[in-house]
Amino acid sequence: MHTDFEVIDNPSKNRYEARVENAIARIEYTKKEDKIFLTHTEVPQSLAGKGIGSKLISKVLEDIERKQLKLIPLCSFVASYLKRHPEWNKLVIQDANTE
Repeated sequence: MHTDFEVIDNPSKNRYEARVENAIARIEYTKKEDKIFLTHTEVPQSLAGKGIGSKLISKVLEDIERKQLKLIPLCSFVASYLKRHPEWNKLVIQDANTE
């Protein structure tokens, strides 16, 4: 199993993607100005339970930080990751209007 993989931003599909073991894990998003809304995380069943989702989120958060975007985590999986890794809360807009 690959524990290290490359994550690419695919703006034409509004998602980050990682090819792992011939499958694609992804985090979908929408962007509005300097804000990024992470809306859905999907890890194929063949990769479930291997920590791929958490690693994917970590790499996406690194990219968001690099691009100096403000994060609105609408995906429950991302939100639970942030609870376990409070060091990333610096990216989150605390009083975000998510409408």
